[in-house]
This record gives sequence, structure tokens and C-alpha cells, in this order.
Amino acid sequence: MIFEKLKKIALIFRSWKKRPLPAFYQWRQFFKVLKRGEKIAFSIFAFLALSSAIFLTVNFYFQNTEISPAKGGAYIEGIIGQPRLINPIYAQANDVDRDLVELLFTGLMKYNFKGGIVPDLAEEYPKIEDGGRVYEFYLKENLFWSDGKEFSVDDIIYTIEIIQDPDYQSPLRASLLGVEVERISNQGIRFKLKNPYPSFLETLTLKILPKHIWQEIPPQNFHLAVFNLEPVGNGPFQFKKKSLTKDKLGHIKSLKLIPNPNYHRQLPFLSEISFYFFETEKDLIKAWQKKEIKGIFTISPKNSEILKKEGAKIYQLSFPRYFDVSFNPGKSKILAEKEVRVALNYGTNKEEIVREVLAGQGKIVHSPFLSEISGFPPPSKIYQFDLEKGKEILEKAGWQDLDQDGQREKIIKKEVEILFKRDLKLGAKGEEVRKLQTCLAKDPEVYPEGEITGYFGAKTKRAVIRFQEKYAKDILEPWGFKKGTGIVGETTRAKLNEICAEAPKEILPLEFSLVTVDQEEILEVANLLKNQWRELGVELEIKKVDLLTLQQDFLKPRNYESLLFGKVVGLIPDPFPFWQSSQRKDPGLNLAMYQSKKADKLLEEARQTLDSEERKEKYIEFQEILIEDAPVVFLYSPDYLYPVSEEIKGISVRTIADPSKRFIGAENWYIKTKRVWK
Repeated sequence: MIFEKLKKIALIFRSWKKRPLPAFYQWRQFFKVLKRGEKIAFSIFAFLALSSAIFLTVNFYFQNTEISPAKGGAYIEGIIGQPRLINPIYAQANDVDRDLVELLFTGLMKYNFKGGIVPDLAEEYPKIEDGGRVYEFYLKENLFWSDGKEFSVDDIIYTIEIIQDPDYQSPLRASLLGVEVERISNQGIRFKLKNPYPSFLETLTLKILPKHIWQEIPPQNFHLAVFNLEPVGNGPFQFKKKSLTKDKLGHIKSLKLIPNPNYHRQLPFLSEISFYFFETEKDLIKAWQKKEIKGIFTISPKNSEILKKEGAKIYQLSFPRYFDVSFNPGKSKILAEKEVRVALNYGTNKEEIVREVLAGQGKIVHSPFLSEISGFPPPSKIYQFDLEKGKEILEKAGWQDLDQDGQREKIIKKEVEILFKRDLKLGAKGEEVRKLQTCLAKDPEVYPEGEITGYFGAKTKRAVIRFQEKYAKDILEPWGFKKGTGIVGETTRAKLNEICAEAPKEILPLEFSLVTVDQEEILEVANLLKNQWRELGVELEIKKVDLLTLQQDFLKPRNYESLLFGKVVGLIPDPFPFWQSSQRKDPGLNLAMYQSKKADKLLEEARQTLDSEERKEKYIEFQEILIEDAPVVFLYSPDYLYPVSEEIKGISVRTIADPSKRFIGAENWYIKTKRVWK
């Protein structure tokens, strides 16, 4: 039956042999020769064949292509604060400025996403000579500013020189003092240091200013120039003109950045990055919930849980920052006692702080070297929380709860006043004789008459003799006398001063003040410390101030008894600015006013060696000395939490030197995608 059907079909096709393809009406004849069941079977087979062809085609396409970032899409980030000077030589003083500078400018060197330092504008790593005192760089070719002007070493020299010039008041000045810079060629530049400095490459991550924009502006007008808010840079992004918006009070509300077509590396995928500026973290969270922003510059650990529920992806970045309490012995004689500082270390429950304040998103710190970044081992001596040991140390040091009110006190005996300074004998007159009679009258056996006349008469002489014979061992025997002389001489005066002069006493309460910045998270830490140290018998007064007041009135003049503050130490360890005794005054960062000749020597030697292993050994030895002296209470290192919408892809940074470095690789961030052949 089937054979007959096929034969008919063959005859039909043979009749069509003069046509290249059958006409539509001829195809219709094909189905007329088939029965209903055969038509269904044929349709099924045809459908399966077509589906298989489509599947194989699609499968081939997906196996031989991959998802790739595509141009387009806008990212919007919320930040607390406002831009003031989007200028590399001033940005260090303002986190918002530093964030924008990171995207708008570049330097000779830069950080990669792992925290390593790699060439940026430089063609390659520098040639280092003269034992680490000379660094020679050569620039990449075809470097341009966002306005199309050519970049050269003259821009670098200009930037270094104005930073070093005190008239420009750059906060970066201290890091470049003593550095000489000279032009080798249009592409070559040489730096000369007075002493070797292993962290110099990190210093050269500083961003460069365009000389052709700024060279005609005098120092006194630098802060006022329009280019501080309409910058010309050479980074992956450039400032979008007329994008800056302000409210009625003149506060900046937002601004936009767009890709810089003259950027020397891959151009960004994002078509735009916008920044919105807020006053509080609550405002940021509200803006996120309203979908007004797609990222937040950072978030507190407690609020990060809220954002997770709102769909945010929280990036936990390693950041070389830790918090400690620095003690200033020059402002508090209590904290000048090592026993008190050690007791406070033992009385600090760091685990409770990390758990309660950071919601577990941080690490306990025992030294100035963060092991997960520096790779250094922890100190051999660690002050683990031990309340009873802290109490015991205070007890032995004379700090006791005298009135049983929970706070410890110490009785301080002041220096005894010298009542008798000259020899006295029969016939003497005056105030000193009066003091002598008063002293002798305290003992009725010595001076029963007890007359206070101010005249050294016979009665007073007899009283002196009795006194000398009563204390013959101390007064008479040194001279070989057995009987009193009645003359108040050297040994008699000494004994009179010992017995008659009452040593004044001072009751010193175990209390001091703690200065810190008026921020919610830090204040929580301060209050926890207050409660923990109260268990030791210590009363802590917390003084909270805004950041500007803290810097001007407390940090610069070192006007505090103790200070709760954060320290950013850099990815390449350099404890010199924080602990060397020469750095005790501003702009040094030795906030604990620490002094140690051994530590100073180790820090100086470590700074001048390029051998990383030798430098590490010196830092480990320094660490042991520092921990033993206990000039601070090391607390914790918080994770840097960076919430970003899940639609933003390509964020690969994991270790940052400062918060602005979260934008490392921002040119690789993307929203839109496309498929490309492998």
C-alpha cells in the first residue's frame, strides 16, 4: 500500500522535472495522496525534524559564544557628604572628593584589584638605583587629558612641586618632603630621595594635575578655581558639563560622570556614573528603597541586613584600617602608669565589640599590623580579655575601692614640707622657733610646758634635749654623743622634719576622659568600653565632637587624655608615622605620644632597607616592644561593606587601600550584555 502511494508521488514529481521547485498548488497535491493518519505521522516527523534543526542550531550558537559586557547603562551611587575640591592635591581631606578624583584622574602607579601596586601611566615598573634612593620612570605613549591636550612629565613635575610648596597647603606635602624630581625627557622622569623608602611606589599612586589648566592660577586662588568642581582629568571617566545640581541653599545635590574618550586604557562600558549626595545613612536607605540609587558608598553592619533584604549585593572588602584607644600620658598622670594601661587592655572585651557593634563583620586586632594584609604573625603577647587579671593588676598598683562605691581610688602622698631649714639654739627668735615649739608640744613627755612663744628659752632647750635623747639613735649616736646638746643641728632637724611635718595626701579617683567623633557606630563602641571598664573600677567620661572639631581642637594640639579613632595604615606596612617619637606633633600621626629609643631605631632602620625579609624581622621586633609598653588598646578592624545592585556586574576588587579604591576597575563594570563568538 505504501509502495503504491510512493509510486504516485514519484510520478507527480517526475511531471515537475521542468520546474526548479514545485509550485504551491503542486505541494498541495502531496497531501491529497495521503490518508489522514499518514498526514498526522508526516506532520509529526516534520515537526521533530524542524525542532531538531532549531535545537542543534541554538545549541551550536550557545556552545560557541559567550556573554560579554556591552556598552550602555547608568550607575547611580549615594554618598554622605558633598564635593568641595575635586582636586588631587586637596582630595585627601574629604572622602567625597577622593572618590571622584579616583575616577577622574590617574597617576604613575595604581592599585590593582588585589591591592598590589602596578604601573598605570608608567610604561613599566621603575628602574631603582642608589640603594633605593633613585626611581626612574618612562611614560606610555599617546597619553592625553580629557580636553584633548597631550600629557607629559611636565604635568607630573608641576604636581609634585605645588604639593611641596607650603603656599598651596596640600595635605600631601609631608609625604613628598625632601623628594627631588627632574625631567629626563618628554617621556622620562627621575625621583631622588634623601633616604631609601620602601613604600615610595605607594606614594606615587597620587593623581596628577594638568599643568596647562592650573599653572596660571596663583596659590591664594587655588581653592577658589572653578576647575575644582569642573575638573579636567585623565581617568576612565570625565566630568559631564552642566551636570552639577544644587538646592536652594547652594548645597550640591548631584553630578554626573561620562566615559573619557581619551582614556589610555579600555573605555568604560557604563555610559554614565551619577553621584547623589545625602546627609545621613537613613537618607541613603530611603533612597535605595525608592530605587533612586543603585549603590551606597558604604553601610554600617546593622543596616547592611536591611539592604540585603532589599536586593543589594554586599561586597566585603579588605581595608587596612583599625580602631584603637590611644592614651596620652602627657595629659593624664593616671594613664602615664603602665599598670593602668595594661589593666585596661585586659579589661577590654573585643569579641563583644565586634559582635554587638559590627554584627560580626570585622576582625579583632592585637597589634598595628593586620595579619591578613601584611602577612605578619601576631605578637607573642596578646591581652586576652581577663577581667580578674585586670583587677589584680590595679590592686597591686595601689588602686582600690576605698569608699566601696564601685570606682577605684589611689592615695597619693605628696612631698613632705621642710619645716626646719637652719640651726636653732638658745636665744633664737622667729617663726621657725614657733614651729619648733609647736612640734615639741605634741609630745607631753618632751615639752610638758607646751608654751608657744617664738623665743628659744631654757624651757625650749630642755625640751630639745629630751627630744634628742628620746631619738638618740638617729640624732646623737651618729655624732658619738650620749646626752642631748639642746642645739637643733643637722640630725635633729632631720628627725623633727620627719616627725613634725605631716605628709599631705591626695585621693586620686581612677577616671579619665575619652574623645571620639560623633558617629553612631563609634559612639556604640565608646559606650561599650565605658561599661566594660566600669567593671574594672574605672570611670570613663565620653566626649563626642564632630570631625572638624576633632581635627582642629583635639588631634592637632594633642588635647585629649584618651582618643578613640580609626587609623588607615596602608597596604605596604609603614608604622613610622604612627609610632616614631618624632611624629608626636602634628602632622605626625603618633597619637599615643609613644616614645621608645629601641622602637625608634627599629622603625628608622626598617624604613631604609629594601630587603623585605629584613624589614619584616625589624617590624616584628618593634611589635613586641610596642605591645609590652601598652600605649594603646587595639580594638578591631571593620570590613568595608559596599552595597551595590545585583544588576551591576564586573566588580572584582577585593582589597582596597582607602574607600575610594572601591572604584578600581570601574571601567570594567557593566549592566548590559551581548553574546560574542569565542
